[in-house]
Amino acid sequence: MTQSCDISVVIPLYNKAGEVSRAISSVLGQSLLPREIIVVDDGSTDGSGDIVAAIESPLIRLIRQENKGVSAARNVGIEAASSKWVALLDGDDAWCSDFLSTIASLMEQYPSCGAYSTAFYVEQGDERVAADTPADAGIVDFFAEAMTRYVIIPSTAVLNRDLVLSLGGFPEGMRLGEDQYLWTKIARQSDIAFSPKKMAIYSRAASNRSASIYRAEQTRFSFEELYDSAESDLSNEYIARVALGKALVESVKGGTAAAARAAKFFSYTRLSRRALWKVRVLNSLPRFMRPSVLAAYNWLAWKIAHKGL
Repeated sequence: MTQSCDISVVIPLYNKAGEVSRAISSVLGQSLLPREIIVVDDGSTDGSGDIVAAIESPLIRLIRQENKGVSAARNVGIEAASSKWVALLDGDDAWCSDFLSTIASLMEQYPSCGAYSTAFYVEQGDERVAADTPADAGIVDFFAEAMTRYVIIPSTAVLNRDLVLSLGGFPEGMRLGEDQYLWTKIARQSDIAFSPKKMAIYSRAASNRSASIYRAEQTRFSFEELYDSAESDLSNEYIARVALGKALVESVKGGTAAAARAAKFFSYTRLSRRALWKVRVLNSLPRFMRPSVLAAYNWLAWKIAHKGL
């Protein structure tokens, strides 16, 4: 019999009819099973929830709600979880069979952490490449590593439920950067342990990837509120990097005022001056020019980097 652990899996679901079966199968195929799998159907219109309901497993609990966004869906699942630990998995993504056993090993070695994560693959079509993540196992210097590498993404995150709830959960209504927002708050409160074993698969080609869909935000949360002069310079540099990356997307999609506000507030950055410059330049251009200009810049930067320059 496969052993189980004190981890609840939370899967937010919105119109992932083509992917959700693989996601759930990857959980049911774990060498160490979770206590439960909570799927929060966030108002899907493509029958995604019905696909989940048809899967026969006593571990699965399906919660249906009207569409409120991925942060709200994750928060509902976290609140409903019966375990001390909550593992997140997006309906687009999947785990390798030893993901939870790798996490359990991290927990045994580093029991005082508030979050755990592993390396992962990025998948697009038939191509699968390793993401740029820390090289060593153990407790990471989150803000130092996260400036240039992926330490944690939603589908590799295993979080202390009580800690997440005490921090207010994911910022509801925030559509870009909601995960980095929460990682910042967690990393300022507790250690994060990481395994370089690649135990998750992030799908870039999945349908309805939330990061690829831009809509103006309607939320009371912002990265500006995370700035804290009492915190380390590096943690404030991290929120500037994330906020300016978000501002680039907002500028390209026509969110000129939001991008300008971010460029003004995060002008203190020393380590993300290039991103700050890009936001300012893009925002000065007519809206119709911005996507092609940014695409040309990114293509040129990629070419230069691959020539070793």
